Amino acid sequence: MITHPKNLLIPILCMAAACSTPDPLEVSVFETSAAGNKLTQVSDFESDGTPIEVTLDAQTTYQTITGIGGSFTESSAYLLNQLSPEKRQSVLEAYFGNEGARYSLTRTHINSCDFSLSQYSYAPVADDMELENFSVEEDMDDIIPMIKEAVAISEDGFKIISSPWTAPPWMKDSLTWVGGKLAPKYYDTWALFFSKYLQAYKDQGIDIWGLTVENEPNGNGNNWESMHYSPQEMTNFVQNHMGPKLEADGWGHVNILGYDQNREDLHNWVDEMYKDEASSKYFAGTAIHWYESTFKVFPEALQYAHQKAPEKFLIETEGCVDSEIPQWQDDAWYWRKEATDWGWDWAPEEQKPWHPKYSPVYRYARDIIGCFNNWVDGWVDWNMVLDRQGGPNWFENWCVAPVIVDPEQDEVYFTPIYYTMAHFSKYIRPGAEIIGVEHTDESLQITAAKNPDGSIAVVILNEGEDSKQFTLNHSGRTQDLSISGKAIQTIIIPA
Repeated sequence: MITHPKNLLIPILCMAAACSTPDPLEVSVFETSAAGNKLTQVSDFESDGTPIEVTLDAQTTYQTITGIGGSFTESSAYLLNQLSPEKRQSVLEAYFGNEGARYSLTRTHINSCDFSLSQYSYAPVADDMELENFSVEEDMDDIIPMIKEAVAISEDGFKIISSPWTAPPWMKDSLTWVGGKLAPKYYDTWALFFSKYLQAYKDQGIDIWGLTVENEPNGNGNNWESMHYSPQEMTNFVQNHMGPKLEADGWGHVNILGYDQNREDLHNWVDEMYKDEASSKYFAGTAIHWYESTFKVFPEALQYAHQKAPEKFLIETEGCVDSEIPQWQDDAWYWRKEATDWGWDWAPEEQKPWHPKYSPVYRYARDIIGCFNNWVDGWVDWNMVLDRQGGPNWFENWCVAPVIVDPEQDEVYFTPIYYTMAHFSKYIRPGAEIIGVEHTDESLQITAAKNPDGSIAVVILNEGEDSKQFTLNHSGRTQDLSISGKAIQTIIIPA
């Protein structure tokens, strides 16, 4: 057998240089698993099989992360008010403290929503065209104090996106809380409303980073507060009313996000919003939800939206386990494929495969990884806190939150969803860049990001029953690791 001459150089060079192998890759590994780990640092790894190859490419970068977090709702804030000061503080520390999930991007509602105790508007007086009676007094007992306490706890701070579910009924052609459209004669008054809101919160020491024009403009089945826009109507409102008004009033730095609903219809909205320079001028980006499917990420729609406006934000502003009552202190339920969503009963027959029974933990981890691997730059959960019923909710639209509380017993339950969220929010920080990653096992789902401090966070989801061994490769250095079956890992490579 003839050996190619270049192969002879290897042993010769090794002899001359006393052949040293590179130092192993330094890592810290944190795992949450069905077996009981809860963001637990692990250091013992299996090593008796053939490892999968996971290779990072930090030179290939994608979108910059805006933030990750959850939502301040009246329901969540009200429940925190019912807890003892110690338990209330523990929840806020868990979300915003340095030892907690370190939420960096949040959302709240303008006027009431389904997760309010009742229906209300900051402008209740009909035909008050100049909004002389505008007031956020309704938020002074719950949402505003919750935000202020979170601000005080968070060392790095966080961004807030605010969204209306509806204008006050007197501004709508339907004159109702549910459904209908903004009457054209009130376009300027509704634009003024946003400006008044920003000022009112600023007066409370709260800066709003972004606004969505309307939560779910395609409607919500006429169930709770809603107001409808077509893509053309919303673009017209932003281009000719909301955008110019906020700019004139000194709020031009506040980011206006269009759409704010499910991904399947995304292309119709970005086509209109970003049709030309005039239509796109005031839109800082697009907001999306996940409710179209409990399984599909819709990568083609996300890729299309990014390509349509690559310089704009693409932020997931709402997702939750809906149509379910939380399971109290039953971690195993959150790992089992028993949960359903609205589509299990109500989706059209051809869309039934989009709504299978699923594990709530996988639902979150799968979607966040899928979003980050398809240009989404921010991901916001819905309610931070709910009670054992999945409320309070005036419409009885029960849902699940990462933290469930029992105010009567002054008890707090951090569900596995909380730890799932923290795997991303705690370690992938604002300003991080998503980087290239390749792996040889398609059953694993992986995303990776390089943080502003130079550290790299790799998040891996293993839905399989069995553990998986893998070799992590980065810049010529390697480390042999393993992930438990039914687990999420975050691997930190220091700068």
